[in-house]
Amino acid sequence: MKLYLDTSSDTVTLKLDNQAYKYFFGHDMAEKLLQFIHEKLKENGKDWHDITEIEFMSGPGSFTGLRIGATIVNTIASELNVPLYDHHGNKHKQIIPEYNRPANITTPRK
Repeated sequence: MKLYLDTSSDTVTLKLDNQAYKYFFGHDMAEKLLQFIHEKLKENGKDWHDITEIEFMSGPGSFTGLRIGATIVNTIASELNVPLYDHHGNKHKQIIPEYNRPANITTPRK
């Protein structure tokens, strides 16, 4: 089963083969995304080990969303030893997000 993940905005797109899901996470993506993926796998009668390849929309988009998504797909691909592709079709050992601009890091308030 191919897993496709797009975390470039607050609304995540997950595809499991031809089945597509969208979910608005807002600020809860880091806490809830992995559980969301697992629930959708279970709804399709699948488990983590049924994933045979992963494609990730690597950017541009939300800095935080891309970092969260890249961490998840990199970890899953590494643990399951499955091929990992960016949305251009290029194979990677590890996805590095394409931010399209430098991060906007503000100075600390204190």
